[in-house]
Amino acid sequence: MAWGIDLGTTNTGLARWDTKDRRAVLVELPGVCRLPGSQDILSAPQMVPSAVHILEPDFWTRVGRWPVVRDLTFMGREALIGRQALDANEAWPHPEFVPTFKAQLSRDPARHLARMGTRMYSARDVARMFFRELMVETYKATGERIRDLVITVPIASYDGYRAELREMATQAGIRKIRFLDEPVAAAVGYGISIDRPKNVLVLDIGGGTAHVVYAQLTPRGAEGGACEVLGKEGRRVGGNLVDRWLLEAVCAELGIRLDDAPADEMEGLWQRLMLAEARRVKESLHFREVETFTLTAPEELRGVRARLGAHHSLKLTREFLVAVLEKRGFYALLDEMLESALGEKSKAVDEVLMVGGSTLLPGVYPKFEQLFGRDRVRGWQPFESVVTGAAIYAGGGWTQSDFIVHDYALLTHDPKTQEPQYTVVIPHGTRFPTAPDFWKRSLVPTCALGEPERLFKLIVYEMGRNDDSVKYGWDASGNLRPLGNAGSHDLVVALNAANPTLGTLDPPHPPSDRAPRLEVSFGVNADRWLIATVRDLKGRKLLMHDEPVVRLL
Repeated sequence: MAWGIDLGTTNTGLARWDTKDRRAVLVELPGVCRLPGSQDILSAPQMVPSAVHILEPDFWTRVGRWPVVRDLTFMGREALIGRQALDANEAWPHPEFVPTFKAQLSRDPARHLARMGTRMYSARDVARMFFRELMVETYKATGERIRDLVITVPIASYDGYRAELREMATQAGIRKIRFLDEPVAAAVGYGISIDRPKNVLVLDIGGGTAHVVYAQLTPRGAEGGACEVLGKEGRRVGGNLVDRWLLEAVCAELGIRLDDAPADEMEGLWQRLMLAEARRVKESLHFREVETFTLTAPEELRGVRARLGAHHSLKLTREFLVAVLEKRGFYALLDEMLESALGEKSKAVDEVLMVGGSTLLPGVYPKFEQLFGRDRVRGWQPFESVVTGAAIYAGGGWTQSDFIVHDYALLTHDPKTQEPQYTVVIPHGTRFPTAPDFWKRSLVPTCALGEPERLFKLIVYEMGRNDDSVKYGWDASGNLRPLGNAGSHDLVVALNAANPTLGTLDPPHPPSDRAPRLEVSFGVNADRWLIATVRDLKGRKLLMHDEPVVRLL
């Protein structure tokens, strides 16, 4: 079985290729993932925190390191990883604890990150332990030993970094190892076929960094797992820094002093607890207009409790969070990164791919929607797109054709009650291009005002619903909306309300005539445009012929 892994700075994801259903499946490792069984999509519940807490090796662990043994079985335990490592260091970080190691592994693998007694552990040691224990947890959860693995890597990563990854995968018993550039993985994970050259812009905002990469994907390059970099830019800003900004803004609002580098252990504990509260409130404000920030301190933190006084909570709005981001220059920084990576080539971008949970921050999607159009921005899989793309690539499913992600419907009115009705013309999952008459009907103009209808108008709506890959979307105002029960349309956005006319009727259609007047056909062309053919049956005229109406996603 083929597997894919996205080794991230904050979170690591693991997915496998399901040969029966021919799709990628994100694997949940209940022992170490963030929130096993949780439906809280913003918390990336199935992801494994890229954290390590080194354990004192016992006899069986030492035996398990022997090459002849480690290739056959997993013996002993070298470290706690993921959620277990975070839980073990919640109160106070231990010298054996490493919250993240990817950046150091790529730049300076010999750098010491942890200590146990007098022994120092390098980024290389920590990464190897994390990878080995991740394989152990995978075996526990699935009963399978990974032998074929695709590993995603940052664009144009150094050969040394790939060599480090290859060595630690080999030591974990993996026999077939392939690498995949992250932009290629994201494109495949978002369902984009690479049957011709395509220019993609990847916005990746994680816990610690933000990157913009402009790259060209080609069939030959994708086959080798690589793409050509046309421009890139990065900054050391991400979700963790936003949490700090929000906590500082709350404390400033309440007149509470916040130490930049607390030396007191209890003060440090309180700040970590409050940063976790800031993260919760930030994520809640993605969906909600108002959330309560609760300032608490355990009984042991008497100094902190005294300083808080009567201040225990503060209601925060989404606008408050946006104001904090604006004041800190977050949106201006995105503009700078885009300008540096893209320049004046925005019209040449075929697809915009959003990766990393912090792309869900309010104001981010509307900015990119305004710059590139709703039809080019894909942002509904920020946590899973890269790792599922790796699994699809591993299983050989990346050459399949594109498909439509949402349902697209027409708004009509019941001729008797005038109640609005939505009729789906292009269902989600439709492969394209389709036949020009993929959907074909004879229609009667509604004459909604009781007057003869001269202009034939149809409004096309994007209708979001919950399925395996799409669990939230953005409304017409650019606000994030969760999608509820599978199959229900919780998000309805008009796409051509400003220009809904599909033809002129001559003579105008009277309200009393209920005979079909128009024959309407819809299809999707190779460039993802909804094309329409409209024929006036009474006037025997072709009003439109395979003309583009709106571009689909």
